[in-house]
Amino acid sequence: MTPTLVRQHSSHAGTTPRVDLRARARDWSEIQERMLVPLYEAVYERLDVGGGTRVLGLGCGSGLALLMAASRGAAVTGVDSRFPERLDLARRRLLPGTPEGHGTADTRDARARADAVRADAVRVVEGAPRDAADPSVPAFTLVTAFEPIGCLAGDSDGLAELLAQATPLAGRGAAVVLAGWGPPERCATTSVLRVATKLADPLRSAGSWRPALRDDLEEVAQRAGLRPDGSGRVACPFGYADADSAVRGLLSTGLFDAAIAATDQEQVDKELAEALHPHRRPDGTVWMPNVFRYLIARTP
Repeated sequence: MTPTLVRQHSSHAGTTPRVDLRARARDWSEIQERMLVPLYEAVYERLDVGGGTRVLGLGCGSGLALLMAASRGAAVTGVDSRFPERLDLARRRLLPGTPEGHGTADTRDARARADAVRADAVRVVEGAPRDAADPSVPAFTLVTAFEPIGCLAGDSDGLAELLAQATPLAGRGAAVVLAGWGPPERCATTSVLRVATKLADPLRSAGSWRPALRDDLEEVAQRAGLRPDGSGRVACPFGYADADSAVRGLLSTGLFDAAIAATDQEQVDKELAEALHPHRRPDGTVWMPNVFRYLIARTP
């Protein structure tokens, strides 16, 4: 049997909480990733993504957004350097001959639509955007960065670095899509995310939660030398079958890693469950309305 992969966090208590990275990736793929489907759909519809589109997905994770683009006829390339376990799931979803696993109804349906068009139009690259460079193929017409920023201190800096590598691979005037959390007052999950900053070491600013700011996306685009060309807001409610699924889904985002490192897994689980209590329905499900924002920018 293959050894379980773990990530260790040091904590003030002297313990080293162990995170099962494969289980975390499965929770992302099966529970959390689908929460952003309305965002993917809105962007693809607005940009008329189809057979002539060549997509470069930054931080593609387990590949649902790429799968949805491929199902519309687009050629897709996904890159990710932070979550190799998620990327392994993306390969299973997207590449012919790779075992798929069960997946959700959303992913199975999108995969079925994509099967006929993806044989030579899908790449999954572990590494940085520059590792996706291929002089033998046309430039990308669409670059997506769907992982929402505006939630962790410093997350916009990481996105700016990715864009600096990605935009030279795109054609002139290509669309670059950035995504971010909406205003805190329109995101019910905000109250739950505050658990992260409450428990995290106050001396560790990087990786701690912060509220989204109005111009987060525009500032990143400006630093990357991109020209804004429209924006939109999309309702992306977070809905879970029960409180346990909600905790697992939220932990899979990585937004609580600093809190786990500063305290311990048990404490974070407990505080998360308490924060979710106001969002539980009589039937045990958890429902949190949220609004996400996207910015469309253009390369020079």
